[in-house]
Amino acid sequence: MADVNESKKITAYCEPLSLRAGEHVSLMASSLAPGAAKLGLVRLVCGDSTRSGPGFNEYLVDSKLPETIELSHQPLVLGSYGEVDLSGFALSRSLKLDMHLYPTGDGGEQTALSINAVNGESIALEVIDRRFSLNFSGSRVELHGDQLAANKWFRVQIDVQFGDDSEISTKITALPTRSPGRDVNSPPWDFREKITFPSGIGPLDNCLIAASAAGGRFDGRISNPHVEIDDADFKWDFARGIAGRELIDTGDHQRHGLLYQLPARGVTGPEWDGSQQNWTACPEHYAAVHFHSDDIYDAGWTTSAELTLPENLPSGIYAFRLTNAEETDRIPFFVRPAANGQTADIALLMSSCTYMAYANHRMLIEGASFVAAKSRLRPEHEYVREHREIGLSMYEKHVDGSGVMYSSRRRPILNLRPGADGWNFTPDTDIYAFLAHLELDPDIVADEDVHADGIMALAPYKVIVTCTHPEYWSTKMLDALEQWLRDGGRLLYLGGNGFYWRVAFSDAWPGAIELRRTEDGVRNWETGPGESYHSFNGEYGGLWRRLGRAPNELVGVGFAAQGFERAIGYRRNDSSFNSRAAWIFDSVDDEHIGTSGLGGGAAGQEIDSYNTDLGSPSHAVVLASATDFGPDMTRTKEELTASIIVPDPDPLVRADIVFFETPAGGAVFSVGSISWFGALARNNFDNDISKVTENVLRRFLDQTEFLLP
Repeated sequence: MADVNESKKITAYCEPLSLRAGEHVSLMASSLAPGAAKLGLVRLVCGDSTRSGPGFNEYLVDSKLPETIELSHQPLVLGSYGEVDLSGFALSRSLKLDMHLYPTGDGGEQTALSINAVNGESIALEVIDRRFSLNFSGSRVELHGDQLAANKWFRVQIDVQFGDDSEISTKITALPTRSPGRDVNSPPWDFREKITFPSGIGPLDNCLIAASAAGGRFDGRISNPHVEIDDADFKWDFARGIAGRELIDTGDHQRHGLLYQLPARGVTGPEWDGSQQNWTACPEHYAAVHFHSDDIYDAGWTTSAELTLPENLPSGIYAFRLTNAEETDRIPFFVRPAANGQTADIALLMSSCTYMAYANHRMLIEGASFVAAKSRLRPEHEYVREHREIGLSMYEKHVDGSGVMYSSRRRPILNLRPGADGWNFTPDTDIYAFLAHLELDPDIVADEDVHADGIMALAPYKVIVTCTHPEYWSTKMLDALEQWLRDGGRLLYLGGNGFYWRVAFSDAWPGAIELRRTEDGVRNWETGPGESYHSFNGEYGGLWRRLGRAPNELVGVGFAAQGFERAIGYRRNDSSFNSRAAWIFDSVDDEHIGTSGLGGGAAGQEIDSYNTDLGSPSHAVVLASATDFGPDMTRTKEELTASIIVPDPDPLVRADIVFFETPAGGAVFSVGSISWFGALARNNFDNDISKVTENVLRRFLDQTEFLLP
């Protein structure tokens, strides 16, 4: 734990993140400096306090929350593991272990498996600086002298006989790889020794896989532990139930276990030979679980406060507000109309999948290939820097170098705070504030709602507005939006880099998403060989573009380039003056629009372009384009099909504003830029970008049908 003198001390999360009026929400909070804090419920209108924005705006909502609550420090415990209840069994005569291990950690003391007794004694198979040893309640026996290679499978067989002539025998075998050179120094290690442990450890409590009772963890893969305790036989088959969290025991006693803190499944095991790429087709090749000492799924904190929302509470962005003498923390959540309540004509779709993917990201701290590290950070990011136990985003790698494929909202997310980050949530509140400024009173719907309810989450609305960065979409979400558009919906896509990566949800791990960064796309890591299919549902992961559903087909534009040094304005095309979509620019006379705003203009950060080769509708009207970017704005990786010299200026580096009609009288308006919000919010929404956006909103709310050209 960092020094309590750091500026930020309060952290919290709520469950769930999105709910309906009339439903129940809980707050889980912690403080590095325990004590009383004032508690209130606020409705957020705008979370952007920067000078370029419309100004921070919230108001207190009457609620039945207590005025003050006592905050204590609630720790975060990292590391995934499995647990099996062994109560009713005792270890007194013999223990046999037979399992495959694939260590990935660089060193330190780690526990691969432990058998724990009710009296506190234990026997654990440990990996210390990549050397196996047995730990008998604190007394270690090293099983070999050579340091084992990382990222290599080993079969470990151990036989321990207790009694007056107690002894231990071990055989460790390195499985062959595809590299004869790597295998040349991998002889089997045989070990036999008398031990001074004349009796077993008595009645048992549990078996921990990748953990010890004292809190040890393991970095690496484990496959199919087979444990014999006296006359009891346990065989956990990791090839079974890969989509869930249960560890299936195929032995006589059926002692199934559970996984905790979301380790990776659907990963290659010792039987994988490259002949299969999909775990659903050959599960026995994927009989492995990859545990990480820095995994976290559920903080598991006790509830600090809870509230049943009134059924007549208006839909909106709300937050628990915690205040003490030093700081104020706001923990947002999203409220939909009550199940039987009246809905608005318009909804703002909050990008909760994107918020989870970027949860506690360290790109501003450590830098990334597309953004430089910063020396001055807000307190929320300073907290993330000091507290790795807060967990990782999907843009980081685990301590063992493997990519983070899972993220969860069931933990504090420090950048999901108003004003904490100029990326994602805070800019999204600028769009909400704009809709409020127009007195349109939109409902709020979150990604997770669309995944859970499908088309029924969208059906009540005539118009849907996206947030700035709707990057991560599940199949059910995309299917729902596509069907809603076919049914006559009108969509404003007010961002960039949208509908880009496929993600998966799981009923076994509610509140989490899974991402496999396969083949292509802008990314900080990529999935390993044979691991491109989601463990949650067996779907092939990666870019929607490579899955036959490029964003161009849905919204007319798709991710084209990114750069973060400066944003620029658009230049209107002739079609904006004289086409069937010229009404979009009513009361906007200038040829150049969006020339000022956050970072410089309306086009920037991550931009999308029109491309009929990728499925952009041929009847779409390209109204304006931005092309005069600086050298930092470079085309996306998926557009680099060979080692080529990119022309300057690059014709593929372009942001396009497009409009097109859809079936049943619907339409789509897309702006092709994350930075649109920054120009929209300028001058208290009195500017050309806000006028264009308002024109589209007013016409989309008018139910006069759009006719296909």
